[in-house]
Amino acid sequence: MYTSDGNREVSLGTTRRRLAVLAAAGLVLGGVGGAAADVVVHMVGLISNVALLHRFGWQLPDLRHYHPTPVLLAVAVGGALVVVGLARWSPIIRGHGIPESLEAILFRDSRVQPRAALAKPVSAAVAMGTGGPFGAEGPIIVTGASVGSLLGQLVPVSPAERRILLAVGAAAGMAGVFATPVAAVVLAFELLLFERSLRALVPLVLATSVATALHDVLLAPHPLFAVVHPLAFHVSELPLFAILGLPAGALAVLLNRGLFAVEAGFRRLPVPEWTHPLIGALGFGAVGLAVPGSLSVGYWAITDAVNGR
Repeated sequence: MYTSDGNREVSLGTTRRRLAVLAAAGLVLGGVGGAAADVVVHMVGLISNVALLHRFGWQLPDLRHYHPTPVLLAVAVGGALVVVGLARWSPIIRGHGIPESLEAILFRDSRVQPRAALAKPVSAAVAMGTGGPFGAEGPIIVTGASVGSLLGQLVPVSPAERRILLAVGAAAGMAGVFATPVAAVVLAFELLLFERSLRALVPLVLATSVATALHDVLLAPHPLFAVVHPLAFHVSELPLFAILGLPAGALAVLLNRGLFAVEAGFRRLPVPEWTHPLIGALGFGAVGLAVPGSLSVGYWAITDAVNGR
């Protein structure tokens, strides 16, 4: 099909010219997402080293031999107070990350406030750096999605194209942290996009490729969870992976339901909402006193596990 100016339609009403625009936006968002991932990871490393280990350093610390004192509780509560202040300034940073991005897509024409691109990574870095047992997935997804949405508000695009840019930014951030370009594309299609189209695939592939390349340059020349020995298995062992998927799926359901139950329990507490992070900080701080390895991002523990240590 051709438009009035002879430009051929290639995907869901998108012409080659518009596809080129989306592709260019994908390259830009890939660069921004990769850079944002580097900033988030090193910010977490800096705050973790200063707040928990009382030293200066940019790398994510290894907490194998960390022995906290009760001062940890004060550190955790101090971090929670900072997060409370940032959440009052930018309420969208509350929550896990992906649900907030979906809300923006469904109810606000994929429009996210620019301040979320700053408040989310800073609040996440403070929370994780002061011991919060969280990961960078949700924060970097919201950060990348915010940048993608902002680009879609600055340049003339349709609401559908802005949704694509939001998803592309989120995927770029994910690939920038974990160096997983294929998984980031799949995540965007499964969770943030409501179409399977060439106009979405092209910018997604470009953005995640650029972000992964920046991960290799800025963070490390390997995925975040590096496997020392190559993984090998025989075809006869494939059914074991299917069996493993059953308890893994059950644990995922249990974790989600447990999370929702705890959130509901917090909402029933006879205390102001702004105190919830403080109570949570005391909770994970108390757990961290007993099990120090549970504090902060714990990526070192995952790396040990996948390498048989």
